[in-house]
Amino acid sequence: MKIRNRDETRRLILKGLRDGLPIGLGYFAVAFSLGITARGAGVSPLEGWVASILNHASAGEYALYALIGAHAAVWEIATVIFVTNMRYLLMSAALSQKMPPEAGFLKRLGTGFCITDEIFGLAVAWPGPVNCAYLWSAFILADLMWAGGTLCGILAGNILPARVVTALSVAIYGMFLAIIIPPTRKNRVLAGLVAAAFACSFAANRLIPSLSEGTRTVILTVGLAAVAAVLFPVKDDDTSAKGEGKEETA
Repeated sequence: MKIRNRDETRRLILKGLRDGLPIGLGYFAVAFSLGITARGAGVSPLEGWVASILNHASAGEYALYALIGAHAAVWEIATVIFVTNMRYLLMSAALSQKMPPEAGFLKRLGTGFCITDEIFGLAVAWPGPVNCAYLWSAFILADLMWAGGTLCGILAGNILPARVVTALSVAIYGMFLAIIIPPTRKNRVLAGLVAAAFACSFAANRLIPSLSEGTRTVILTVGLAAVAAVLFPVKDDDTSAKGEGKEETA
């Protein structure tokens, strides 16, 4: 029984690494451009690498380097990054509903640390309860490539033309679409919500341009999630059945 569990864990880790590789490649391109910004702010390669290991959002890390370059106080930097990354609180709350009942505090804490937009997409698309071996392996590879991109950007970012770096940054959007499109093909409700999210985000950006990206994301996430919960509630019996079926298959 132990050998079977060990083989299953190894299979899930390899699957996580496979799914985390394209995410990591997108992260590397974006983090490379962030590394150039960090270099302009006087951040050392080691400092940039550590910052990327701990901060998993491009907007939050860009704000970090911009504030460092402006010689802002520590409390100002902490406040701005907290507000910018506030959407991850909502993602953590949503993901907690997919954690296995037997998952302890440390597993939940570790999973919360692993959340990025794309890793959250993998977790939501996973059938049944979230498997930590799969999710953590995908995150670790992606996070190392994110930090590696920042490091390389600080060391050699000025070698590439600015247009090339900007073009590389577009890759992460295509990667994110590749994560969310397959589940929407199987679920019309999810497809409608994704389309509504795009439309509402575009409208909010046009109508309220002064609203920050992080605040806009939080407001739209709460609003659309509340509407979906009222109009299309998920039955507990169906969720339990899917989870039990997944455990039996494993």
